[in-house]
Amino acid sequence: MLTDTIKLKNLVTERDHICGSADAPVTLLEYGNFECVHCGRAYPIIKEVQKRLGNNLRFVFRHFPTVRTHPHSVRAAEAAEAAAAQEKFWEMHDQLFTHQQALEDRDLSRYARHIGIDVDRFARDMSENTFLKQIEADYNLSVFDEHVTGTPTFYINNERYTGATEIESLLIAIKHADTEGRIVLPEKTGLRGVLGRFHGGRKE
Repeated sequence: MLTDTIKLKNLVTERDHICGSADAPVTLLEYGNFECVHCGRAYPIIKEVQKRLGNNLRFVFRHFPTVRTHPHSVRAAEAAEAAAAQEKFWEMHDQLFTHQQALEDRDLSRYARHIGIDVDRFARDMSENTFLKQIEADYNLSVFDEHVTGTPTFYINNERYTGATEIESLLIAIKHADTEGRIVLPEKTGLRGVLGRFHGGRKE
């Protein structure tokens, strides 16, 4: 039985956090939460997919912090935005996902120092909640326009991806979305079991 494809309503714009070539044939978009354990498990998988596909994949990250279940998620999102204001979003993104168990304000300040941004400006943005309204507005768009209910939620070329969050499934889905035929995968990815502990598509 065929199921209706869920389309992304709020398309990618210059305001999004984008990693990869603008002319990549496929865009992978994640609605994520820096405190979500399943996003944490997906993080190294996405990194590996990016590494394997290179310029053939564009990756986009959008915040979906859920305070009731993840009390540090909004502050972590604010930290990422404060870093983005200094052109270091992806560096902070990596710090937050690799240190999910340490997301107190003092930890966020330490990551700011580690990635080499202006810590005084970072501290001011955090204390003044400079980016909170925008994060909240984007969250509302995610809920009411996209009907996102948990994380991670993925879209591949503006279509909701509902498969497993593991390397082979993602690679196959991304290749299928490549209408230009630029992506060539080996017959066997050789990845089964390598990241087995990260496999699984549960959401929070």
